[in-house]
Amino acid sequence: MTPTDLIAPATQGSVPLSVVLFRLANDTSRERISVADLLTVLGDRAIGALMFFFAAPNILPVPPGVSTLLGAPLLFLSVQLMLGMRPWLPGFVTRRSLSRDDLATLVRRIVPWLTKAERLLKPRMQVLVRPPTEHAVGLVCLVLATILFLPVPLGNILPALAISVLSLGVLERDGVWIVLGLLASVVAGAVVSGVLWAMIQAAVLILGPLFAV
Repeated sequence: MTPTDLIAPATQGSVPLSVVLFRLANDTSRERISVADLLTVLGDRAIGALMFFFAAPNILPVPPGVSTLLGAPLLFLSVQLMLGMRPWLPGFVTRRSLSRDDLATLVRRIVPWLTKAERLLKPRMQVLVRPPTEHAVGLVCLVLATILFLPVPLGNILPALAISVLSLGVLERDGVWIVLGLLASVVAGAVVSGVLWAMIQAAVLILGPLFAV
């Protein structure tokens, strides 16, 4: 059984993302689920859905380095959203896979929150999810993904939250969530900038005496 066998092709576009992830995580015919499988199942919805899939785990406490690993695909997807391209990821990303058990664990953490969000999402203010505004959202996501990719202390939670909200807005064509995501992006940028400034100030205080004449 292939991933697309889990969802009737005629109805894939109407199936909530939470259901898609739940079915993949409970597909006992497969031991591993690759990023390529996700691309196949999600089709034209893949940019918004995959951006959420890679961003959302970073909202939760994760081991060091995980934000960098998950941030790399977000860079590619954000550029494609910015340029209005169809979803595509390079082979070294699409070949990555999770064991079904690991995916199930991840889905159990994400899906309850995603299900609640899906009840609130609906197509509205769609001028914000059409070009050129949608392309600007892609640029914002690219900046946030770059922050997420960098090893900034406490620099993953707020950018990941902002990307998650924006990606759900793109996925469900909901302009209200785009506005909320942009507001979250401003807060994330301010907080991360503050952290970076504090790090620079601390470095100056520590290293300054070493270079004093």
